[in-house]
Amino acid sequence: MVNDTIVGSGKFKFKVIENWETLPAGFNWKETAGVITDNNDDIYVFNRGNHPVIVFDRLGNFKSSWGENIFTRPHGLTLAPDNTIFCADDGDHTVRKCTLKGEVLMTLGNPGKAAQYQSGYPFHRPTDIAFDPGTHDIYVSDGYGNSKVHKYSPDGTLLFSWGEPGTDPGQFNIVHNIATDKEGYVYVADRENHRVQIFDKTGKYQTQWNNLHRPCALYISEDQFVYIGELGSGLSVNRNMPNIGPRITILNTKGVKLATLGSLGFGLNPGQFIAPHGISIDSKNDLYLSEVSWTNLKSLGCEQDDVRSFQKLESVGDHI
Repeated sequence: MVNDTIVGSGKFKFKVIENWETLPAGFNWKETAGVITDNNDDIYVFNRGNHPVIVFDRLGNFKSSWGENIFTRPHGLTLAPDNTIFCADDGDHTVRKCTLKGEVLMTLGNPGKAAQYQSGYPFHRPTDIAFDPGTHDIYVSDGYGNSKVHKYSPDGTLLFSWGEPGTDPGQFNIVHNIATDKEGYVYVADRENHRVQIFDKTGKYQTQWNNLHRPCALYISEDQFVYIGELGSGLSVNRNMPNIGPRITILNTKGVKLATLGSLGFGLNPGQFIAPHGISIDSKNDLYLSEVSWTNLKSLGCEQDDVRSFQKLESVGDHI
């Protein structure tokens, strides 16, 4: 049966492509935490199964895998300006810089050793990475056991950090994902405060976007559209409540909402999401979505094995 499910509106319309990827025999998704596309439109998926990084071409054909026996609990994945990949491992309390083939070039943090909980020192379960577009300085969101953003020089020298626990501007309640725009502003998904906070490159608070529900994934496209994956409810009592997610909200950098994907609510049917966790856009404006479906379903008391955790949405809108 052909699936013709369309989500979104206007220039942000996407066709749901089911079973896009071809996994080799013996490979499986446990769940996917992050995704990037490189300059050749190859797709790198950060998987919590036995093969942590799985690489596909844009048609879904398997190309390679790497990261076996390196990563403990994959979380965030970001393509660096020098065409390397930075990988946040919140189980190992590290961020690793790798080549596209998986060679580790640099490690930030002490493998297997967490900083003291909420001490402010890196790292205690870091979550994501972003880069200054001019200097290529590195921002790390940290994360589950800290309430900090750390800024590093490209060679891995810690420059400064900002943030503390709380709900006021500049405070965080799970610093989950991080991104930068072309002007160098830093966008932080402050997940359990239900907002995205925006800072300048010195860490000075600028503004915040509210009316988001547990913003989790955060991606800024080349044309400066901001894609925010919202987790939806963390409680079984209201997981099917409409209009709170799980969904993807698309805004411009002024905070104006342009489109919403996933209005059909929680579920596994085409056009539905469970737990949007990582987003990437390729040169054709196709969208790739990683979902931590297994973890989310377990938290809601309805754990399933082999649940869908990765999707491709093909752009069919009048996209500039």
